[in-house]
Amino acid sequence: MASVGSSLGAGEAERPHPRPFLIGVSGGTASGKSTVCEKIMELLGQNEVDHHQRKLIILSQDRFYKVLTADQKAKALKGQYNFDHPGAFDNDLMHTTLKNIVEGKTVEVPTYDFVTHSRLAETTVVYPADVVLFEGILVFYNQDIRDMFHLRLFVDTDSDVRLSRRVLRDMKRGRDLEQILTQYTTFVKPAFEEFCLPTKKYADVIIPRGVDNMVAINLIVQHIQDILNGDICKWQRGAMNGHGRTYKRSFPEQAEGSTLLAAGKRSHLESSSRPH
Repeated sequence: MASVGSSLGAGEAERPHPRPFLIGVSGGTASGKSTVCEKIMELLGQNEVDHHQRKLIILSQDRFYKVLTADQKAKALKGQYNFDHPGAFDNDLMHTTLKNIVEGKTVEVPTYDFVTHSRLAETTVVYPADVVLFEGILVFYNQDIRDMFHLRLFVDTDSDVRLSRRVLRDMKRGRDLEQILTQYTTFVKPAFEEFCLPTKKYADVIIPRGVDNMVAINLIVQHIQDILNGDICKWQRGAMNGHGRTYKRSFPEQAEGSTLLAAGKRSHLESSSRPH
């Protein structure tokens, strides 16, 4: 997606680029948001392209966690800090970064270490692209950020499936099962119901079962392919409408053997080293 560096080259941030098509991807913890984004990139062949030349990039909301105080970090290490609350994110930095991305600028985004629960000194350089996928559990919560998206996707996955994925993922990271379940029941589940789930109503497209729903994935890929091929009149009209979207689509379950586009080689995508 990007290269790591401490600063941008001279004049690099000011280099003009056409405004990108910004897609927000939301859903509960372990719903498959990042996997959906990676599958979209794979089907478009962008995962094999050098990061300087990519037409599509993926950016995670998890990069924008606030810098924790010593007390907050101590709680985080014990699984007693709520990373699922809107207040856990640096929304001002997130909004400024997305604004610069939408304006076609090269930007630096934070790098967050989820082992030490701290923001690293190193930053990641994100170069201009035609399409930007921004994913996270609360990307639709803040209205100023929500209104920036030209398309909003919500990955809708059964809560039991999400819990089992999270348990398996966190245990692989060496975390204690009791701590995982306590954190889930104390913070993750209540926060999902209070903050994430209500934002589902803002989605333009709802994707049941995440990446397993290849009907939905292929339709979205086709839409993005139209944008990359220059057929941008659709989203330009949508952008002029601001946040007055009047449509919402929930994709049906995929019939066995059905497909709209060549799905390519299916691959198992490892869970990222993130809390969501």
